[in-house]
Amino acid sequence: MPRFSVIVPVYKVRAYLRACLESVLAQSYRDFELIVVDDCSPDGSGEIADAVAATDPRARVLHLPRNVGLGWARNAGLAEASGDYLLFLDSDDEFTPGTLAAVAARLERTGDPDLLVFDYERTYWDGRAERNNLASILTAAAAGPEVFTLGDRPEMLRLIMVAWNKAYRRDFITGLPLAFPPGWYEDTPWTYPALMAAESITVLDRVCVRYRQRRSGSILCTTSRRHFDLFGQYDLLFAFLDSHPELERWRPVLFRRMLDHLTTVFTLPHRLPRRSRAEFFRRCRAQYARLRPRGFRPAPVSPSGARYLLVALGARRTFQTLGALRRLRTRAVRTAAGWRARLRTAALHAHYLLQRRRPLDPDLAVFCAYWDRGYVCNPAAIHGALRELAPHIRGAWITTAEHAHTLPPGVTRLEPESAAYWTALARAGYLVSNVNLHRRYAKRPGQVHVQTHHGTPLKHMGIDLMPHPAAAGATDFARLLAHVDRWDYSLSANRHATLVWERAYPSSYTTLEYGQPRTDVFHRAGAEEVRALRERLGIPPGTTALLYAPTHRDYRRGYVPALDLAALAAELGPRTVLMLRTHHRYAPAAGGSAPAAGILDVSGHPSVEELCLASDGLITDYSSLMFDYAGLDRPIVLHIPDWEVYRATRGAYFDITEQPPGLVARGQDDLTDILATGAWCGPQSAQLRAAFRARFCPYDDGHAAERVVRRVFLRETGGLPAVVPLAQRRPAPAPAAALPVSR
Repeated sequence: MPRFSVIVPVYKVRAYLRACLESVLAQSYRDFELIVVDDCSPDGSGEIADAVAATDPRARVLHLPRNVGLGWARNAGLAEASGDYLLFLDSDDEFTPGTLAAVAARLERTGDPDLLVFDYERTYWDGRAERNNLASILTAAAAGPEVFTLGDRPEMLRLIMVAWNKAYRRDFITGLPLAFPPGWYEDTPWTYPALMAAESITVLDRVCVRYRQRRSGSILCTTSRRHFDLFGQYDLLFAFLDSHPELERWRPVLFRRMLDHLTTVFTLPHRLPRRSRAEFFRRCRAQYARLRPRGFRPAPVSPSGARYLLVALGARRTFQTLGALRRLRTRAVRTAAGWRARLRTAALHAHYLLQRRRPLDPDLAVFCAYWDRGYVCNPAAIHGALRELAPHIRGAWITTAEHAHTLPPGVTRLEPESAAYWTALARAGYLVSNVNLHRRYAKRPGQVHVQTHHGTPLKHMGIDLMPHPAAAGATDFARLLAHVDRWDYSLSANRHATLVWERAYPSSYTTLEYGQPRTDVFHRAGAEEVRALRERLGIPPGTTALLYAPTHRDYRRGYVPALDLAALAAELGPRTVLMLRTHHRYAPAAGGSAPAAGILDVSGHPSVEELCLASDGLITDYSSLMFDYAGLDRPIVLHIPDWEVYRATRGAYFDITEQPPGLVARGQDDLTDILATGAWCGPQSAQLRAAFRARFCPYDDGHAAERVVRRVFLRETGGLPAVVPLAQRRPAPAPAAALPVSR
């Protein structure tokens, strides 16, 4: 008996079928059967399925003698399934790499619940990919109890009601029993009953399905009387409720969902043939009268209540008139707001054009970092060296009021997109940033633009993201390259970074392979500064502080913990503090809720370099912080349970498991053993770190920012600070002796 039965109904999908089936057969998790149901497809899809199945004994094809439709084709697959769990996949969609392994791990962790719900992304014909916009529901559910019922989380009903975003325990489905009906909207009387009847539900906050959006649109977007099937599907749903009185409390909720669904189909253009619209609305009224729960009273003061009341009264023309008025009002409000924004933008752009006619200010340098998030990273280190070596050059920082406190005294703050901001962009002699400047900024002759980047790249960047639409998102690569053409200098920390930047951001800039300026502080801080930092952070004396700094995942929305930090802290004991630093893309509070013993959430701390100095070791995954931290010459441990998925969705320039900066943990148990036994700071860890440091930190000697200032601002072409050999560098001392942490 296999763990999973994956059922794929097939009809007229020959252009997409092979990719769909191969996305299943290529899964790293091998314990499954693939059941392909050829619904008498006339386009040769059955032959394609046979050819793919012939290459793998886990796949078999059922050829139906006549076309029966999606629902009954799935039922045919169900009758053949023998797996513990059932998964459905539409034949033009695909599983993401690692899906079945992730589902299997989650089911095992949660004790084989009745139902597991996972996430998806919409992939468009033009290469765009967008994650489900209600993914926050899964994220919130994943942060709570691992197993729950629909009563615990009724918001699960807001998710798309489809069969293919779930794994179903087969015994649970056959025990209901549950089957797909014929006709359109066949998922309605399947998904709602499954969610309501499940006594145990869990979620996997991970994109598992690539939901293809065809250029011609879904069949449900076509104009047809088949949309009338929706009435019969809701009849089946309420018949299920009638036969399960223990689920009666869901009747009012489902009644509202039905009315919302029916009125949506009625309202959307081009769904119903023009001559059938009046009939459809009459059917809506009849459905309302027949299925209305006892005591249900629409509240006309609310928009939804008003719609329900008009349906109850059969007031189709009023319903349509009010809908048209509502759409006009919404359009008018948006238009007014849009005009106000356009007028302001036009005024500021006119101001910018006027300022561009004034002379450049050769003694003004404008800095920004991380999309205006304060005085941080390489630009801050360069600005610090500039104040020391060229005090005649004034530095102005683009940042919001929220991050104003990070600026040193006396530094001018520029509010993003204010008049002062545009004046500075128009007249500054120098511009320094670790991201791209505003798209409306047009570089003037004589201006010098320095792109510092923000770390050594492991993951794909720039135009190398083009084959990875989930990571690239809505990136406009033509605009990206236009921004790159504004660079005069591209800062690089090592030869690997140089080669990546010049390929990923091709243009005529000059590469400055000088090191990572933000790491200069690692070579200038002493033991007293480290002790003071730990004291300010609240790290108790005599404890080992491990900085946990995971990067973001392109295939997930929001911060999803990959570690149970509370359990890890409990295992390691009171002499260990775990410092949690979430990625800068997430809000500072994303790391968790109430603080737990042994965990210090430092996500809101403005300087990650200070956190590095205060720590005894680093735990990370794919973050570029590992390259900086290696220069500090302290232990590093990689926790990478999803390396294959990360590499497939984002792309990587090399296999970090073959050239790691320290020991590698594939799961929480591995990580606990590495930390508890002291292996994290042992000789093997030191040997791996030394090789990594030699390759990626050749210039990180405390003088990187000075080299940039002398070359770019002081125009010195020779006599730059010589690179200190690795053996002669003395980075800040570790806070405590690197002793094994105890359980």
